[in-house]
Amino acid sequence: MLPWPELTAVVEPFYPKVSELGGRPPIPLERMLRIYFLQLWFNLSDPAVEEALYDSVSMRGFVRIDLRAEGAPDETTVCKFCHLLEKHKLGKRLLVAVNEYLRRSGIKIANGAIVDATIITAPSSTKNKDGEQDSEMHQTAKGQQWYFGTKAHVGVDSRTKLIHTVLASAANVADVDALPSLLHGKETRVWETRPTRAGARRSALALRERRTSRTASTEAVVGSNRTDPRPCEGNREATGNLDRLMLCQRSVSA
Repeated sequence: MLPWPELTAVVEPFYPKVSELGGRPPIPLERMLRIYFLQLWFNLSDPAVEEALYDSVSMRGFVRIDLRAEGAPDETTVCKFCHLLEKHKLGKRLLVAVNEYLRRSGIKIANGAIVDATIITAPSSTKNKDGEQDSEMHQTAKGQQWYFGTKAHVGVDSRTKLIHTVLASAANVADVDALPSLLHGKETRVWETRPTRAGARRSALALRERRTSRTASTEAVVGSNRTDPRPCEGNREATGNLDRLMLCQRSVSA
C-alpha cells in the first residue's frame, strides 16, 4: 500500500478545482495518481494505459473504476495530468514522499547502490514550428549506433531493488558524471553496468565525497551487475581505501 493521502497532498494545491460557475468536476486526484503510477510501473504510454484499464480487471480494481458506472479517463486527460506534474516538478516530491513512507515502514535503503542509465530517443528533425532541434537534447553514440535525445540515470538500492534517485540529462552526459547525484551517501558498495578503470577512479571520488562524514574503513567495489549485484570474490584490494576502487567485471553469457 502506498501513502495515497500524502501523495495527493503533494499534488492537490496544483490540481484543478470545481469552478464556482459549475461545470464538469475533475476526476478524483487519487485516481489520476494511481493511473500515473501504473504508467511508471508497467512503462505504459497515455493511449496504452487507457486501453489497459479497459482490458485488465486488476488494473481497474487498483484504480477503482467500475465500468458499469463510468468509463476510464481518456489518453488526453492522462496526458494533461502528466504535464501538470512536469510543469510544477512534482515527480521528485512524489518520489521523496514514497521513500519516506518506506523508511517509516521499516523498508530501509541498504548500503549498496546499483547505478545505470538508459537513452530516451527523440525526433532529431528540424521540420517543426521553431525550425530547430530541442536544445535540452543531444546526440550520443552507443556501440555503432547514434542516438538523439535525453538520458535517464537511475540509482537503485542493491538489496530491495527500490529506485531511490532518478536524474534526467542530455544523452551525451557520461554516466559517471551523474554518479554523485545518484548516491545517497551511505553506500559502502557501488555497482555500474559497464565500468571502466577511469570511471572506477571517479566513482571512488564521488563515493568518498558523499561520505565525508564517515571513516574510510569499509569496502567499496565498482562491479558489473549484468549477472547479479555481488562483488567478485577475492577482490579485496579496495578494502579500507576509498582513494582506489577495484574494477570488478564479470563475463556475461549471451
